[in-house]
Amino acid sequence: MENISNVFVFTLSGLNETTENRSIIFAFTAVWYYLTLLCNITVIFSIVSDKGLHEPMYIFLCNLCVNVLYGTAGFYPKFMYDLLSPFHVISYEGCLIQIFVIYSSALGDLSTLTVMAYDRYVAICRPLEYHSEMTNQKVIKCILFCWLAPFFCMIVVVFLTSRLTLCGSSIEKLYCETWAVAKLACYSTTVNNVVGQVVIVIYFGHAVLIVCSYVKLIQTCRKSKEGRYRFMKTCTPHLLALFNISVALLFDVFYSRYGSSSLPQSLRNFLALDFLFIPPILNPLIYGLQLTKIRKQVIGFCFRKNVGTA
Repeated sequence: MENISNVFVFTLSGLNETTENRSIIFAFTAVWYYLTLLCNITVIFSIVSDKGLHEPMYIFLCNLCVNVLYGTAGFYPKFMYDLLSPFHVISYEGCLIQIFVIYSSALGDLSTLTVMAYDRYVAICRPLEYHSEMTNQKVIKCILFCWLAPFFCMIVVVFLTSRLTLCGSSIEKLYCETWAVAKLACYSTTVNNVVGQVVIVIYFGHAVLIVCSYVKLIQTCRKSKEGRYRFMKTCTPHLLALFNISVALLFDVFYSRYGSSSLPQSLRNFLALDFLFIPPILNPLIYGLQLTKIRKQVIGFCFRKNVGTA
């Protein structure tokens, strides 16, 4: 059935009650976005510029940071523009693009963390097979998986969303989100709901793979002091990053579907922004502080830069 909706522009009503403090929020958001970009670009540059870091674990970390840059570009510029504008609208096409970028990036984080868990499993549980298992071709396939799987899922979701006939144009959030658009549909959204549940199940499968990997990792690492050290050094930041993004995403999904509109708008905004603000900046900081090679490379780069400008 063709999309016969006459909706060409959506109104984002999440900022309607935030009129007095917009300049402060804008300044904070701009600084936060700058720090997010700085942290992720620093990690990317550190890995790319040092051949000693051209190992699967660091390549996957670099991919995680690139994905953050991609995802935040779909939110921050538009959000900061809305903070300075009296009208908070987004075109129909822009809304669908924003949905695709934000949520394909979020799913990409989970895919990348799954691949990183597999890499740690092979490195610690099957060390003699590591170099024959994690070949350059295997690493490339893993990176392609990290991008293609989320892209395919979100192409299907966005396509089904674009087919909905809409009877409204007001989205009660700060950005476009699939469920918020589906709520505006004139008719049943059963197909969209089923596909959404399938995507959730697919990424729940990612979580199962990660859990299985860590069960094996813990069983192996507890047998020796060296194993425990390797686990704490390379697996702890991965677990923190995984917990960080998983909790934020789960909260966003369940809040979008089942959240009460009786909550204050400011609280709803804070809850909706959690996975867009916290994981993108925490992940590079966690890895940068925990992984010795990354930390040394960043410190060395900063020191050389300071010496060069002195």
